[in-house]
Amino acid sequence: MTEPTTTAPEADPDENRRQVLYWRLLARLFDQDEQAALESASLAVVEDIGLPPALLDPQVSVDSLVQRHPELAAEFDGLMVPGTDGTADDADRDRAAEVRRAALASKVLLNVFATGRGTVSAGQLAAWQSDAGWLERALGSKPGGLRAGRGTGGGTTPDLSTLVPPIGPDLAAIEADLVKRMHLREVLADPKLAAQLTPSMSLIEQLLRDKNNLSGVALANAKALIRRFVDEVAEVLRTQVAKASVGTLDRSVPPKRVFRNLDLDRTIWKNLTNWSPEEERLYVDRLYYRHTVRKTTPQRLIVVVDQSGSMVDSMVNCTILASIFAGLPKVDVHLIAYDTQALDLTPWVHDPFETLLRTNLGGGTDGTVAMALAQPKIAEPRNTVVVWISDFYEWRGEELFASMAAVHRSGAKFIPVGSVTSSGRGSVNPWFRERFKDQGTPVLSGHIRKLVHELKNFLA
Repeated sequence: MTEPTTTAPEADPDENRRQVLYWRLLARLFDQDEQAALESASLAVVEDIGLPPALLDPQVSVDSLVQRHPELAAEFDGLMVPGTDGTADDADRDRAAEVRRAALASKVLLNVFATGRGTVSAGQLAAWQSDAGWLERALGSKPGGLRAGRGTGGGTTPDLSTLVPPIGPDLAAIEADLVKRMHLREVLADPKLAAQLTPSMSLIEQLLRDKNNLSGVALANAKALIRRFVDEVAEVLRTQVAKASVGTLDRSVPPKRVFRNLDLDRTIWKNLTNWSPEEERLYVDRLYYRHTVRKTTPQRLIVVVDQSGSMVDSMVNCTILASIFAGLPKVDVHLIAYDTQALDLTPWVHDPFETLLRTNLGGGTDGTVAMALAQPKIAEPRNTVVVWISDFYEWRGEELFASMAAVHRSGAKFIPVGSVTSSGRGSVNPWFRERFKDQGTPVLSGHIRKLVHELKNFLA
């Protein structure tokens, strides 16, 4: 009697190719030295599927690759968004397409996360920022979106927060490390090198920390970069603030009779009795206009920002946000920054650029000195909102919380904010977090959109 024979399942060549590419990616991420066997096998795979060998060269940026092979640009968009790799049914998977995606994903991941060691030039930083932008595009975001917290920018792209790990903080950390490894003062002193820099939160933080050590051309270039960044962030925040109107319509004020306010639908409806069937013409004897003036109650917004080293991102964002609210009608904005000393920045609140130049990042944290400036500004508690941005690791915590509780009891709206960073990630003193929760003013943390929403609800 013969034994029944079994046939081992055939190996899937596409699955083997994909594994080779991912093993090479892992090897290069953890060890800069090439593994000859993996490199040669990966080269064979890339050539076999019709992709350029330059895809495997870490020295070639994605920009350069796309410039040489423009047809690849569209393939990077949404490349790594979950759900784009086909159906979950194993029988219907396009394994050849998965190999191609693995090759392209490996390229952008390796360029972004394998940053090496040693000094970084301005050109290398610019190239990394560009590659990071391609990674963000691959994840379904806009370039700079994950690092700046702008997300997908709307549309039909899925919400990344539910699909992929929050890598924004990791990208920001890598960028900060690259900036620290760059001889920034020498770069700023050379206009050609400085022109290669793309302003980012990490770069702005370094510039703000080092501004007192700069002079001449270097200082001028640093200021230009800070202003560019401020203008870019302000444009995004201004759009968020404008999405919801402030105040209800004031119908006691006649509408302004200009064409942009013309209510065409209402005008036609109200004049339908003047329709002439013989002439097939509508005679309009009265025009109707929309009311645009809104009722506003004078409100005071007091923004207190911890300017210690851990709160730089929030400091920049909230300084710009305060300037935008300062431009709204009947909103009186005051801005206070503090570490172990407090500085009233209200005279410059309309210009976030000038405000940031007057900050002094770093040092300890003593909120009681800021409260001493803030409390006298609360003239009408019911029409006042106090936004306090900090990680709340304070020297005199109990004393500070007691004064914050007094502000809350006075009738002023008190909003403690633990993080309005690009990532939404931040550490908040658990002692303060629990007491704010018990008080009914839980700590607001996350994207700056949350703070915008809270403020507009109060000011409406």
